[in-house]
Amino acid sequence: MNSLGEIFRNGIFSICSANELVIEASMENAASTDSYVLIEATANQVNQFGGYTGMTPADFRAYVYSLADKVGFDKAKVILGGDHLGPLTWAAEEEGPAMAKAETLVRDFVLAGFSKIHIDTSMRLLGDDPHARLSDETIARRGAALCKAAENARAKLQEQDGNAISPVYVIGSEVPVPGGAREAEVVSVTSPEDFKATVNAFESAFANCGLTDAWGRVVAVVVQPGVEFSDSEVVEYDREKASALTSALTDYPGMIFEGHSTDYQTKHNLARMVEDGVRILKVGPALTFAMREALFALSAIEGEVVPAAKRAYFVETLMETMYGDPSNWVKYYHGTHSEIGIKLKYSYSDRERYYLGCPPVTVAINKLISNIDGAKPEANILSQHLPIQYDKIRMGFLKNDACSLIKDRIRNCLDTYNYAVKRS
Repeated sequence: MNSLGEIFRNGIFSICSANELVIEASMENAASTDSYVLIEATANQVNQFGGYTGMTPADFRAYVYSLADKVGFDKAKVILGGDHLGPLTWAAEEEGPAMAKAETLVRDFVLAGFSKIHIDTSMRLLGDDPHARLSDETIARRGAALCKAAENARAKLQEQDGNAISPVYVIGSEVPVPGGAREAEVVSVTSPEDFKATVNAFESAFANCGLTDAWGRVVAVVVQPGVEFSDSEVVEYDREKASALTSALTDYPGMIFEGHSTDYQTKHNLARMVEDGVRILKVGPALTFAMREALFALSAIEGEVVPAAKRAYFVETLMETMYGDPSNWVKYYHGTHSEIGIKLKYSYSDRERYYLGCPPVTVAINKLISNIDGAKPEANILSQHLPIQYDKIRMGFLKNDACSLIKDRIRNCLDTYNYAVKRS
């Protein structure tokens, strides 16, 4: 196996999703390209208290590995990452208790076998000046404390298994919130000065904590290269605007950038980002967006070939569930009732992904899949609603069943990332 640092420096995309079909499609894609698959869990999604998925880091690893077994993917080619690991979930608490929980969080991720650790201590905690930006020194000091906890866990892990891989680290945090901006906005590229200040502050803090060996495994820095998306807009990568930042990488040999919110970028923009040093590309909402498109298409097909009394009514069930519990979208979607209705279905922010695991929605998805497989719609109907998949079926490249159709639509999105990283 290549070293983790080498794998990342060569270019890789990170799957930021816990959705079963997304992960399966990602593994099948990686198998077809003889690649590693990097799957990441965020601190609010998976943590020692279960997160919003109800999974601890050990649970998430078991879940991902079970899907690898299901699709026949080599688990040795699965790389697990922890994203935004830090005190964000406990930001309402003072530094002491918040950081203690964050240290446990990081430790548990490492002990569970996660080998890519993004340390994020950029958020204010209770007691920090709410009107002042956190200093680089404070962010780095807290980050070094988390790295120390991770390294202690690494040592314990390697006592148990001498072949256990030492984790690599990612530092820094992108400017916009994870998962997409709430409104269309002007995105500022990270300045070279801010990038260098982050690196220098962390290097000093790591040295003060005796983390010289760990500093050698800091492979990437999260920056804002000028990409983002909102409900209906995508801020495209502009190589010229990012040139001052990307040129600054030459001062730090062996280091690369990690780019968040790269969803919906064109394959050519993604390739330019990789060429310019943004070698870790995070993608999440675009994958469940593609899955949702496939489910909507299958619902339309179901309306043509399944009697009304037997239909799953997936779209209606999803909308009813989202309206019934607006907690996952109300801060993101604004406007008239009609405008919000459009956003609930079609927003790039894809807040629907938080509802796909709700019992009524899951039941509707399973019934939709069963109905489509039972009805066996003719190819000419698939041509209307899933034309790319129709072509693949005609050429014998794709099975004509609902799950294969859904996962192939997800892989259409992954193809843009394949193009980007294979050109590096």
